[in-house]
Amino acid sequence: MLEQIAPNGLLRHLITLDGLERALVEQLLARSRYYLAGADARAPRDASLHGFTVANLFFEASTRTRASFELAAKRLDAEVLNLDVNTSSRIKGESILDTIYTLEAMHIDIFVVRDASTGVPDMIAESVAPHVCVLNAGESNTSHPTQGLLDLLTIQLHKGDISGLRVAIIGDIRHSRVARSAARALELFEVGELRFVGPQEFLPDAEEFPQAARVHEIDAGLDGVDVVMALRIQKERFDEDSEIPDGEEYFRRFGLTGQRLKHARPDAIVMHPGPMNRGTEIDSDVADSAQSVIREQVTNGVAVRMAVLAQVAEYIRAWRSAQS
Repeated sequence: MLEQIAPNGLLRHLITLDGLERALVEQLLARSRYYLAGADARAPRDASLHGFTVANLFFEASTRTRASFELAAKRLDAEVLNLDVNTSSRIKGESILDTIYTLEAMHIDIFVVRDASTGVPDMIAESVAPHVCVLNAGESNTSHPTQGLLDLLTIQLHKGDISGLRVAIIGDIRHSRVARSAARALELFEVGELRFVGPQEFLPDAEEFPQAARVHEIDAGLDGVDVVMALRIQKERFDEDSEIPDGEEYFRRFGLTGQRLKHARPDAIVMHPGPMNRGTEIDSDVADSAQSVIREQVTNGVAVRMAVLAQVAEYIRAWRSAQS
């Protein structure tokens, strides 16, 4: 596995939450809180990335993640390049690494990469120059580390200590990088109970998350939980011969409604990584309710990405200092 921590002990790449020490994650979360502001306050900013250039390479469609990484970099005073895959040389047949090397020649310091194929961020991180950092902004169905961090931060801000909580993740977990990174983050902080709720074909193999309970009936899955995370059906990740569930039938069986939410604790929070399909995985009355923290997740996402960018910038500064 790629070493995400440099020999000097600083975070260089963030490709996955797997293998990270809890102390480092706590440091990132503390830094994220520093970059949070109240609803009426001016967005926090500083010059942590002054003189740095960040390239957002989104080879897969994105709205929230791409926008939040761009805002995060600009609020840290970085120069930002957004590469549109539809006009990039990759469409013309250029390899991913040739694109990276071309951009490296333009003095890119940090690559933010999203790709539909497994292993692309890792491959890029293995290939870049020693002063360059790579951040995974979503990889196939395997990993979305900054989403896992923002979900963890959101839960902590509302619930405090993770270790006593019951958390239910509902929906298409098998095809979800969000669910995998959230589950890894929760396990790192010793969540009290983690439940995967959905039809059998939507749940990952038991050996992948042996500590997670698997529940095939939504009312039982919601019983007494403190946190509910609903997921959309990842239609774009189904095999060609797979049967995609009918939206109305799925909502009837597993849609998160106000009536079903009553099985959770009265102070349970509701989360969703977006984009939401109202009337398929979640009802509008729940998505817009007082228990919903979905918009807060978006706010927290910018803060988390600011924290991660500022953290890897420390590695680059240390590397430059060592060369002088």
